[in-house]
Amino acid sequence: MGLIIALLVVWLILSILGFVVKGLVWLAIIGLILFVATAVWGWVKRKANT
Repeated sequence: MGLIIALLVVWLILSILGFVVKGLVWLAIIGLILFVATAVWGWVKRKANT
């Protein structure tokens, strides 16, 4: 679970950085996609364990 939280934080930081620096909008898009994918993956794994 700690790995999933760490990944979510990293993807969130990359997304914010991508929106702040105008030339890195592609980084923001990738960060958001990875954030959502990691959140869904963590949610599915958590549901499978219970």
